[in-house]
Amino acid sequence: MDARTVANYRPTKPELAVFVSGVTSMGLEILAVRLIAPQFGNHIYTVGGILTVVLAALSLGYWQGGKRAATATNREMSWLMLATAVYVAVVIYASEFLMQYTATLALPPRYASLPAAIILFGPPTYLLGFISPYAAELSQKRGTGEASGHVYALGTIGSILGSGATTFVLIPQLSIDGIGLLFGVMLVGTALILVSPSFPRKPVLTSVVVVVLLVAATGAGPVAIDHRGDVVYQTQTAHQELEVVDDGDERTMYLDGARHSAMDLEDPDRHVFAYTEYFHLPMLVNDDPDDVDDVLFIGGGGYTGPQDFEEHYDADVDVVEIDPEVTDAAEDYFGLEHGENMTSHAEDGRQFLQDTDQTYDVIVLDAYKQDQVPFHLTTEEFMELVSDRLADDGVLHANVIAAPSGSAAEFYHAQQETMDAVFPDTYAFRTSDSSSIQNIQVVATNDETGLSADDLRERNDEREIGVDLADAIDNKLGDHDADAPVLRDDRGEVDTLLDPMLGQRYVIEETDGDTESGGTGPAEPAAVMAPEPGVSSLETDSPLLEGGVSSLDSDAISVQE
Repeated sequence: MDARTVANYRPTKPELAVFVSGVTSMGLEILAVRLIAPQFGNHIYTVGGILTVVLAALSLGYWQGGKRAATATNREMSWLMLATAVYVAVVIYASEFLMQYTATLALPPRYASLPAAIILFGPPTYLLGFISPYAAELSQKRGTGEASGHVYALGTIGSILGSGATTFVLIPQLSIDGIGLLFGVMLVGTALILVSPSFPRKPVLTSVVVVVLLVAATGAGPVAIDHRGDVVYQTQTAHQELEVVDDGDERTMYLDGARHSAMDLEDPDRHVFAYTEYFHLPMLVNDDPDDVDDVLFIGGGGYTGPQDFEEHYDADVDVVEIDPEVTDAAEDYFGLEHGENMTSHAEDGRQFLQDTDQTYDVIVLDAYKQDQVPFHLTTEEFMELVSDRLADDGVLHANVIAAPSGSAAEFYHAQQETMDAVFPDTYAFRTSDSSSIQNIQVVATNDETGLSADDLRERNDEREIGVDLADAIDNKLGDHDADAPVLRDDRGEVDTLLDPMLGQRYVIEETDGDTESGGTGPAEPAAVMAPEPGVSSLETDSPLLEGGVSSLDSDAISVQE
């Protein structure tokens, strides 16, 4: 095809339908990940499940469409487009409610997202699957092979555009509802073109009704019961869903449905999450806290830690937060004020360390989630890079989310073993007395320190660091599993190590003594998981609650929040 032919090319109506179906199907697939991940976790099983559902639905649509293609007409394709647009309106309006319902189904955690993916995105993708065989049948090409190849090419080009535009343009600029509205209107517009120029009364009136449904669904927003509190801010960033929720005097930042940072609106200086106090442990491990002048945080969130270090220690603080909208939210809703000693960098943490020649006294790694850990920030090669960027007596502090023991501790053991391979000494501290998944703090030193718990207690009594870490020291863990694997760039083991944590209860201790769920979504508990071998799910000798019912041992069951 020469340049003149391309310039003069005008697609037929079936060709336009194929192109739009490609744009919409791939756009909905990308959107599905952003919609479902906050509820069920942004891990490989969620993404893989969505891909499986979309491909299965498309295949079924291709098959059924091929069987009925002999009687295909432009008007029938128009009805398929309108039916798909109606279902997009359902997704916009009822997705939160449907996901909360499907989250209560008693399924293994790795399969928990499948019902939501099937209900929300199976039907529209199935309907769009009819378009390609219909278009091939209606094609003006001479042979079957030429017609099929032409249809596949147009559909693939549409998919490329839908994927790229949704990923790089629409998600950073629009809400999920807005993107759904755009796709719905695109489908309705294509449906009208398919019946032009006659514009029969019934398809036209139906198109008007569908547009009204789309606009109404978008305007009303998702119907759901949010038990977390009042959502004061919500957006889809290029990296994740970001929400700010007020519950009484407590304000919390949620990233992909998981609690990430919190602030007491009445007492902004209070550490709401107890583990953020542990960020001060490097000031006990370091020989002289007065020598801590340069600090790097990889992961900003609500900037609780960075602001503490800037204010309490008069240190120069660099914060590498890959998502600039997280930093914006911290400024707008969590009182972040960039003083002359704090600088934020919107880039990847490892890339920043590779590009900088700055040496730091303390590096705090706070970029992990329960179900999503940046693999390249866990490996031996990364730890060697961190060591190179630390002063000779520098300290690395890593906030690791895992259980302190059992199968859900595999990632924690591997992470500490990897740090042991690079740093002379490492220390680990649990942040909750429970055996549930929690924030485990792992501290590594660039020189040999050999500190015991008694040494740390003595330093805690002697040093004025603004935070009493006596409880943290009491939570010092013993030796980790020395048989755990060392994580390396050439072996992607992190997803396997995180697998035992799926569906288990993740607790975040608060400084007022409360224990809050840090789970991956606002839904009610989705499933009661089997206890670890040898642990009874009911404590038969536990004290009785009112009414004579035995209490459940909170450590013996794991609940997906």
